[in-house]
Amino acid sequence: MLDDADAIRDSLRRIDGPVVVIAHSYGGVPTTEAIADAANVVEAVYLAAFQLDVGESVFTFLGKPVPDDDTDHAPPYEAARRILFDDVPEADAALAVARLRPQSVRSFTEKVTTAGWRTVPSSYVVCDRDQALEPSRQRELATRADSVHRLPSSHSPFLSMPRQLATLLGRIATSTLPAP
Repeated sequence: MLDDADAIRDSLRRIDGPVVVIAHSYGGVPTTEAIADAANVVEAVYLAAFQLDVGESVFTFLGKPVPDDDTDHAPPYEAARRILFDDVPEADAALAVARLRPQSVRSFTEKVTTAGWRTVPSSYVVCDRDQALEPSRQRELATRADSVHRLPSSHSPFLSMPRQLATLLGRIATSTLPAP
């Protein structure tokens, strides 16, 4: 997670002007870590994402025990089609499932050391039909955000309802970005 946060920080440093960062799912964790010292970030949007606080990890938030040896990798969900892409058209879902890769357990166990959403305005988009990060848990995380929005989608609205998501993100960004 800390390595992922470094990669996000590096990308943010290369962008001139104000930035609205959109973080999805696990991506919320390293984004939270990275945006704290990014002067150009004017908003963070958490899309069915882990908007964690200092001292939390994905596993601690979910109440999962931290394994003794976190050097291993977790495979993608066995039922990824149903859990991540339930409302996505079949062909798109098949392509998305084929792109999934194992993820290091360490990324789920490393704890947030700085919560950027405490100093950077944030919005949360709850996906009401999500089966990967339960909507009730998303609503819990959303209490940390400055504004909350909802979509009637699964975990992947960028595939199931891209126009509605783009419209919502555009609305969030234009309400945040300074006028030209």
